[in-house]
Amino acid sequence: MRLRRIAAMGIVMTILVAACNTGGGTSDLKPVRLQLQWLPQEQFCGYYAALDQGYYKDQGLDVTILPGAVDIVPATVVAGGNAEFGISWLPKALASRENGADIQFIGQPFQRSPTLQIAFKDKGIKAPTDWKGKKVGSWGFGNEAELYAAIRKNGLDPNNPADVTIVSQDFTMNAFLNGDIDAAQAMLYNEYAQVLEAKNPTTGELYKPEDLDVISMEDAGTSMLQDGIFADESWLKESGNEDIAVNFLTAAYKGWQFCRDNPDAAVDMILKYDAKLPKVHQAWQLNEVNKLIWPSPNGIGMMDQALYDQTVQIATDGKILTKPVEGEAFRNDLTEKALKNLEGTDTTGASWQPTTVTLTEGGQ
Repeated sequence: MRLRRIAAMGIVMTILVAACNTGGGTSDLKPVRLQLQWLPQEQFCGYYAALDQGYYKDQGLDVTILPGAVDIVPATVVAGGNAEFGISWLPKALASRENGADIQFIGQPFQRSPTLQIAFKDKGIKAPTDWKGKKVGSWGFGNEAELYAAIRKNGLDPNNPADVTIVSQDFTMNAFLNGDIDAAQAMLYNEYAQVLEAKNPTTGELYKPEDLDVISMEDAGTSMLQDGIFADESWLKESGNEDIAVNFLTAAYKGWQFCRDNPDAAVDMILKYDAKLPKVHQAWQLNEVNKLIWPSPNGIGMMDQALYDQTVQIATDGKILTKPVEGEAFRNDLTEKALKNLEGTDTTGASWQPTTVTLTEGGQ
């Protein structure tokens, strides 16, 4: 009896050892952290999908996603060694780089800017020059880069109240809806929809696009790249870390493919990660975010040199950057390797078409 028990224990120990030596155990996964620039929402769908669908694990990674906040600067977090990867608007991160943060962009899923300034029709603000003499809302915290560049491009000084009054805007649309500001900063995938989810007190119905005048930073000619993926440049130079970065990018891009091809599932998924915005609003957000990524003619994540140069030039003209960018602030080779890992899948989204999302009161 004792011999049988010992033999059985030996078999159990053998199984445990074998399990630990296979890819199935979390002990075999490389722990890495991703610092977002804001709270969980469809803006970051690809990264959560890679976590939810097991794509990171397939690449040998145990990824922890760190939500952002107003006072969190992803470039500072990554440069300080408190995360391996970060997500940030390029002007903000390049300004941090100028100030000593040793970061380098390695992927650029977003190819277009969703930043808007919106006003009600009765304000008569149809072009940037119409901001003169008006109260213009701005979030600050580095989010003002495109707006300030557009103001200066049109001969106005954002620091001169005789030209335009910049009003600190919180991350709701309450001040705009209450008439406290004439024009409000809004993201196409978020705050713009929040206005269309609110009731017009005059009609008792939801506001409609025709109630608003919208100035996009794309149309104003001051759009800059947003939501790039970066890492610490010194960390990337350490042995094995470029491979980790390629694996991370492979999983993240696969996550974005999932969000493109499975929008309903992607909306349900993000709600599991303590996303604060309601379901219909998240559906709108994902649809608009997909428009920022797809199509990607060169493959998802590839940095377009011309768009990068435009971002740097506008950031410099707008005094976000005080001197030319030094060194190699971005690289495409790691994304190229990730795209090679994804050969046989649709990495350009050339045939993708957006859906139609009907907004509801409060986005519920």
